[in-house]
Amino acid sequence: MVCEATIVSQSPQLPTSNLVPSTIAPDWFDYPITVYAHHTDYAGVVWHGAYIAWLEEARIEFLQSRGIDFAQLVEMGCNLPVIDLSIRYHQPLRMGMKAIVKTRLMSIEGVKLPVEYEIRSLDNSVVYVSGRVVLVAVDMVKGKILRRLPSTVESALAIVR
Repeated sequence: MVCEATIVSQSPQLPTSNLVPSTIAPDWFDYPITVYAHHTDYAGVVWHGAYIAWLEEARIEFLQSRGIDFAQLVEMGCNLPVIDLSIRYHQPLRMGMKAIVKTRLMSIEGVKLPVEYEIRSLDNSVVYVSGRVVLVAVDMVKGKILRRLPSTVESALAIVR
């Protein structure tokens, strides 16, 4: 079975003359968050694991904005699991605060999709968290890493080969 994702809505293509091979535009995708009580410890400071959940939410929304419906991708037998995660906590977020999770795809490495994050204040003056995950395309039926990204994922991410 070959996993292929359906493109939900085709994003306008960027001029290829401005792209570096195996990269997409470095623009950040912004995902707003609000810190609620269930994200915090007893002192009202965000629990470290809540940040990871926000990174995942932002990544799914980023992919959706590029035309990749993650649920459809999984239904077709293809998954993009995290194989590497690094996170650095710079400043704590506290209950009631609002912030932006900034997400962008870095240079594609074969079938590895490195995603960079920053969680920043609404005015971009404070960095609360920075991080990076690496995703890899996996055929869920065979349980194996794909040799190549599904073509619809490649086109949605505007990969130039």
